[in-house]
Amino acid sequence: MKLCKVSEIKGSERLARPIMTSNYQELLAAGTVLKPEYIPKIIQLGITEVFIEDSKLNPEQVAILREDVEDLFKEKVRSVMERHIYNKNSDLEELSKTADVIITNILSNDELVEQIYDIRERSADIYEHSISVCSLAVLVAVKYGLDKDEIHDLGVACLFHDIGLRYLDFEYANVMIEELEDRKKKEYRKHPALAYSSLEKEKWITENSRSMILMHHERLDGSGYPLHTKESSVSAQILQVCDTFDEMICGIGCERARVYEAVEFMKYSKNVFYIEEVVNILLDFTAVYPAGTVVILNTNEMGVVVRQNRQFPERPVLKIIKDANGKIIDEDVICDLLEVHNVYIEKVLL
Repeated sequence: MKLCKVSEIKGSERLARPIMTSNYQELLAAGTVLKPEYIPKIIQLGITEVFIEDSKLNPEQVAILREDVEDLFKEKVRSVMERHIYNKNSDLEELSKTADVIITNILSNDELVEQIYDIRERSADIYEHSISVCSLAVLVAVKYGLDKDEIHDLGVACLFHDIGLRYLDFEYANVMIEELEDRKKKEYRKHPALAYSSLEKEKWITENSRSMILMHHERLDGSGYPLHTKESSVSAQILQVCDTFDEMICGIGCERARVYEAVEFMKYSKNVFYIEEVVNILLDFTAVYPAGTVVILNTNEMGVVVRQNRQFPERPVLKIIKDANGKIIDEDVICDLLEVHNVYIEKVLL
């Protein structure tokens, strides 16, 4: 990936990062081939520089699930959920087996437990969110030491935890629920109970899983909903932590946040909203600055994260793309933040 001036683009280059507005509206997706006729329109929008793919040194993204596997699961969840009618759940039992496939993917790869992961900021797609929460929660549960039956129940709960959102008739993406009118706020806070009710009579899902679904918005201090209880099982706590983190970075029921902002919130939440050990496990394998993140250093240089340093999620390896004077650097200049202790990330741009 390299930074290029739009005025120097000839056409046929492929975007490495999406072109987005300041409020996260995507104008052109990553992977788009820039046709010559696009260039004047991009310039008219006031965009002077874009990131294009460069085979020499592209970011090394590390994901819990392979992208093709995640896409397959997401489309399966979407297909079943969109056919789902309240109290008519014949397809849902089959979908619950997807949780076991995700669990098997994670348990069968010992290296997965030792990685630092580039968890992507995304749009508010509840099906992708469910798969992401399932992957995160299963990995946390494995590292926590839960047994296989409990991990199975947790995985199933993750896939179905937001099924109640399908019954809402208003927009909740990139919206702070606290700022909604009272009717909408009350309706939104019913979605865990709606999910629980829709699965209450199903024999293929355990009461343990249903309980986690009902309690996925509860908090240690009693500020959660719908029960306002301070008591939750460890499994429910894992779902709560992973759901909150993923909601923040895709903007479900809140304004969308950057990964580092979500990490800071989770640090603050320890022993306030969630038990400390669960939060620590999540943060231990979460890259604060995922591969592809564009940052400004305290040296005033601009860099892009190309890979992570294991055990040090806040000190990644960067490719410097602009010098301190704002000049684009064409050659490969690498800055490993583990090796230069007086250099640090000051600001995240993209």
